[in-house]
Amino acid sequence: MRNLDLLQAKKAEIMNKLNQAIKDGNEEAFAQAFTEFTETIQEAVMDEAKGLVQAADANVLVGRGVRQLTSEENNYFQKVIEAMRTSNPQQALTDLDVVMPKTVIDAVFDDLVETHPLLDAINFQNTSGLIEYLVNANGSELASWGTLTSTIVKELTSGFKKINMSFHKLSAFLPVAKSMLDLGPTWLDRYVRAILGEALANGLEEGIINGTGKDMPIGMNRQVGEGVTVTDGVYPLKDTVAVTSLDPVSYGQLISGMAVGPNGKTRVVRSVIMIVNPVDYLQKVMPATTIRGADGAYVNNVLPFPTTIIQSTQIAQGKAIFGLGNRYFMGIGTAKSGKIEYSDEYKFLEDERVYLVKLYGHGEPLDNTAFVYANISGLQPAVHEVVVTNTVNTHEVV
Repeated sequence: MRNLDLLQAKKAEIMNKLNQAIKDGNEEAFAQAFTEFTETIQEAVMDEAKGLVQAADANVLVGRGVRQLTSEENNYFQKVIEAMRTSNPQQALTDLDVVMPKTVIDAVFDDLVETHPLLDAINFQNTSGLIEYLVNANGSELASWGTLTSTIVKELTSGFKKINMSFHKLSAFLPVAKSMLDLGPTWLDRYVRAILGEALANGLEEGIINGTGKDMPIGMNRQVGEGVTVTDGVYPLKDTVAVTSLDPVSYGQLISGMAVGPNGKTRVVRSVIMIVNPVDYLQKVMPATTIRGADGAYVNNVLPFPTTIIQSTQIAQGKAIFGLGNRYFMGIGTAKSGKIEYSDEYKFLEDERVYLVKLYGHGEPLDNTAFVYANISGLQPAVHEVVVTNTVNTHEVV
């Protein structure tokens, strides 16, 4: 479809602008790039809707990839549209007696997991605005034989921890053209999900990989656990481990520390993830993990241990993270009110109004040994030795 083609064509360019604006702390450049992105999505969605304007049958729309809304979703977006069209949208949205359905956020999460492999690799949960979430911190617990006493109960419960989900907030602005409201609930849902998806993807990956813990999640490259000194809410960076080779001995040594949990107990490591910058993947990782078979064909991403290589622009060049994806917990849910809010603080085109969606959540590594922060600037290409043996057949002459 055209909207998907447009998004794919401009995504890399706009994401680079957004990432650069974040690094430079340039709010004006970020707002300009994000506005450019939202306008692209608006145009794509509206073009697609116009192309399907004759297809009113729900089955036809489903066959053409348009998500059909539940009755709750349709009611929600219909009331949002009515509120947005009023002369006082701020008051109308405040008085709105419906909240964003959980299924809308679930659909956003499904899209994110499908298009961002990092989110598929970690313990990513929709907490639906829960204040606290209980997770298993030790990975496994051992039941003991004997009489039923409080000691056993304490041993088991010690392996769990509560994570406060109201620590941090993700927010996204939604510049909505008035003409977008005329398309109806189905297309407003498609637009909202597209904007939320991209906004959340950038914020989530940045927090998951590099989060300081202050007003944002705790990143995989940070130290966590008992004995860690947290300064003004900021968790210290892990020391980097130099990785120059991915041969079996070096790689086994690199990830062996993950087999020991925070409680000193060993655990089985069946697979790991490797997060690298796209430039490093092409210049460092690809040469180090590519071999040539006996048939002359090259095989990529060959590693001595089951590893999923994930490319992310949020990790700095020269650095990489190796770890147990399921040992990072990331929970996101809607705000307590679950409402879209109207803001007069940002002025865009005259025929647009700006709305704000807030989501609360938190993420952190469940233990300090689950992730290794590595320096791969000196990673060498794989070297394959070929041994040729010549055999000479001797025949006895009679």
